[in-house]
Amino acid sequence: MSTTQVSPTDASGGQPQAAAGAVEFGPRLLTGLCGVLVATLAAGFNGNIIDIALADVRGAMSMGLDEGRWLSAWYQATQVAAMAFAPWFAVTVSLRRFTLFAIAGMLVLGIACPLAPDYTSLLVMRSVQGLMAGCLPPMLMTVALRFLPPSIKVYGLAAYALTATFGPNLGIALAALWTDFVGWRFLFWQVVPLGLLCLAAIAYGIPQDPVRLERFRQFDWVGLLTGFPGICALVLALLLGDWLDWFNSPFITGLLFSAGALLSVFFINEARHPAPFFALFILRRRNFSHALFTLSMFLVIATTSFALPSGYLAQVQGYRPLQMAPLSLLVALPQIVLLPIVAALCNRPWVDCRWLMGLGLAICALSLWLGSSLTSAWSRENFYLPMVLQMVGQPMVVVSILLSSTSVVHPMEGPVASAWFNSIKSFAAVLATSALSLLIRIRGQNHATTLADQLGNSPLVLQQLQQSAARGGEQVIAQLGQQVQEQAQVLASADIYQYMALLAVFLIALIPLVPQRVYPPGMAAKSK
Repeated sequence: MSTTQVSPTDASGGQPQAAAGAVEFGPRLLTGLCGVLVATLAAGFNGNIIDIALADVRGAMSMGLDEGRWLSAWYQATQVAAMAFAPWFAVTVSLRRFTLFAIAGMLVLGIACPLAPDYTSLLVMRSVQGLMAGCLPPMLMTVALRFLPPSIKVYGLAAYALTATFGPNLGIALAALWTDFVGWRFLFWQVVPLGLLCLAAIAYGIPQDPVRLERFRQFDWVGLLTGFPGICALVLALLLGDWLDWFNSPFITGLLFSAGALLSVFFINEARHPAPFFALFILRRRNFSHALFTLSMFLVIATTSFALPSGYLAQVQGYRPLQMAPLSLLVALPQIVLLPIVAALCNRPWVDCRWLMGLGLAICALSLWLGSSLTSAWSRENFYLPMVLQMVGQPMVVVSILLSSTSVVHPMEGPVASAWFNSIKSFAAVLATSALSLLIRIRGQNHATTLADQLGNSPLVLQQLQQSAARGGEQVIAQLGQQVQEQAQVLASADIYQYMALLAVFLIALIPLVPQRVYPPGMAAKSK
C-alpha cells in the first residue's frame, strides 16, 4: 500500500506556505542539533532523577511526605502543559531564541532550587522549572523534522527516541551517583554543566529564523486560558488521586470536573481557531493517530516494566538506588548502539517498519510474561533476562512508531507533530504512574484480604497467634502482618505484569488493521 502524501502547511494547519530558506546540513548544524538533543535529555534527567531520590531531598530540606508529593506533581503538571504550547511560541519568536531562553531558565532555577529559603519558594521555582524543561522536548522533534536531510532523517528520529528509552532508564544510576557519592544538591545542579554546553552549541549551530510577531494578532487566548489550566488540573488529579482517595476527595473531584470542562472548551476552540496550538486536522491521518495511541500505551508498558522491579526491590528487598543502578544501566546504555541499528534497518526500503514494531512489541510482551512469575525470592539477578528483552524490544517499537507517523508529516508541520507527540508522551508517563499506583493498591488489597483469610482459617496459625498474644508477642503478630503485605505486593506486581503483556498483544493486533505501509524518507525524496 502506498504511503500517504501531504502538502506543506504552517504550524496552524492553514493554507500552504512557502518553504523556509534551505539550510545546508554540515558540522555546524549537527553541533546545534546535538545541543538540542543533550538539552532535552538533561530536562528529562532534571525531573526523573529528583523523583527517584525524593526521599533524600525531603530529608535534606526537612519536608514531609505530603510536601514531596506536591513538589513532584506540580513539576510534572507544568512540564506536560508546556509541551502543548511551546511549538507555537518557538515558531513565533524563532526556534533558536526560544530554545536558548528555555535552557537558560532551567539552569537558573536549577541553581536556585536547593538554595530556596522555604518550601513555598521551592514549590514555585520547581513549578516554573518544569515549565522551562517542558519547552525543550518539542524543539528536538521540530529540528529533526525540519533540518535533517531525508536520507538521514530516520537517524534523527532515533536520536529523539533516546528521550523515551535512554533517558528514563538512566535516572536511577544518576540519582545513585549524586546522592551516594557527591551530594543531594547535585540532583538539581547536574543540569548546569550540560546546559551551558548546550547553550553554546545551539547558539553556534541552529540558524536564526526571522521573528514572526505578527502571529500574535491571531493569538489563541481562549486555547491558552483553557488548555494550560485544564492540562495541569488533569495531571494533578491523576498523580494525587490515589493518595487522596479519588472521588471521595472533593479536591480531586473538583480537579477532574474542572479538567473535563476546560479541556472540552479547549478542543472545541482548537477545531475552530485559525491558528490553534493543537491542529486537529493531522489526526485524520491514520498513521499519525495510530502512532499517538500506540506510543502512549507503549510508554505505559515501558514505564511499568521498570517501575515494577524498582518498587519490588526497594520495598520488598530493601534495595537503594545504587543497588538498582545495574538494571537501569542494562537497559539505558545499549540504546546508544541499538537505536542507530534499528534506524538503519528502518532506512531500508525492503523493511516494513510495521512488522519491526510488531516484533518489538512481541519481545516486550515476552519480557512482561517472564516478569509475571515474580516471587518473594527474586533478587536483582532474576530481572536481568526480562530487562534484556526490554532493552532489545523498546528501540524497535519507538523508532518504528516515529517513522510511521512522521512519514505523513511535512517538515514544516514539525511544530504540529511535535506538540501532539510530546504532550502525549509526557501524559502517558503520568498515566502510567497513576495507573500503577491504583492497580498496586487494588490488587494488593485483594491479595492481602485473601492471604489473611487463608491464615485465619488455618488452625495451626490461629494457635500460634493465640500463644504469642498470651506471651505478649505483639512483635510476632506485626512481623506476620508485614509478611502478608509484602507477599500481597509481590502477587499484585505479578498481576500487573500480566496486564501489561496483554496490552502489548492488543497493540500487536492493531498493526495489520490501522497503519499504512510507509517507506524511508530518503526513498520518498528520490521518487519525487
